[in-house]
Amino acid sequence: MERIGEIFIYQTADGQTSIDVTLEKETVWLSQEQMAELFSKSKSTINEHIKSIYKEGELFESDTKRKFGNSEFSDKPTSYYSLDVIISVGYRVKSQRGIQFRIWANQVLKNYLTKGYAIDKKRLQDQSRQLEELKQTVKLLENVVGNHELTSDESSGLLKVVIDYTYALDVLDQYDHQVLEIQNTTSAELFKITYQEAVLAIKGLRDKFGGSTLFGNEKDESFQGSLAAIYQTFDGHYVYPSVEEKAANLLYFVIKNHSFSDGNKRIAAFLFVWFLEKNRILYRSNGSKRIADNALVAITLMIAESKPEEKEMMVKVVVSLINLKN
Repeated sequence: MERIGEIFIYQTADGQTSIDVTLEKETVWLSQEQMAELFSKSKSTINEHIKSIYKEGELFESDTKRKFGNSEFSDKPTSYYSLDVIISVGYRVKSQRGIQFRIWANQVLKNYLTKGYAIDKKRLQDQSRQLEELKQTVKLLENVVGNHELTSDESSGLLKVVIDYTYALDVLDQYDHQVLEIQNTTSAELFKITYQEAVLAIKGLRDKFGGSTLFGNEKDESFQGSLAAIYQTFDGHYVYPSVEEKAANLLYFVIKNHSFSDGNKRIAAFLFVWFLEKNRILYRSNGSKRIADNALVAITLMIAESKPEEKEMMVKVVVSLINLKN
């Protein structure tokens, strides 16, 4: 058995590739030098693969890169990369060691899919049956409220609360089953956010609330990239066609890219509601907010703590909170 950093790679008696990973806080960190040794490739090759991973948006550098200690040749700390990066590099390198790594990873994935599905199948069936029974009960209660006057105001109010939140139950059910879809959105866009307008709006926010000079200070050009990303096209069509999808992705990108020295989450939430208001969908026809303050705080924090592979689902949740059905 050969030890590579905190990863052990070896062949079993039957000739199969096997890898043991020592985790720390649910991940493992390797430097470029260690990955070069693991995959039998040069450090420059590993560096190019990592650059491509970040450039293509497969992973976010802020979530998967850390600096620890000092290197052997410099006083500067060494960059280490999480297991997500290690796996992504493993699927890109061309070497015998890389092939062994992919064989192992594919077998792990296959085992997870087959065994995990069998374990979860009954639980998901039970949840579906329970939720369907609840929705049927709610429908009956709705008919009662609509056709009969109840003697108790408290009972009537309680039933109305349950009925009002049937949509929320449906969203949670779809989220649990990973079938949440984007629907009931707005195609007509009245306002297209530009970098210049966004910068002025952020400055106004800082002046209004007395933020520090670091608030809204751009660390790099990633904020411009976030704005450009929501208007990217493919084959002549927007990747995010609706106003709600653009808004949800704007919120996600600004939070995750950490473009500012201070105020990233506040700026993201502000631009999100500003964009919705400019497109006249922030408020319902009766003047109430389409997304409540506490819901905005909750979804902002949830995105900040989410993993990169959860991006699509995070966006769908946001759209479900602000679409025309809500």
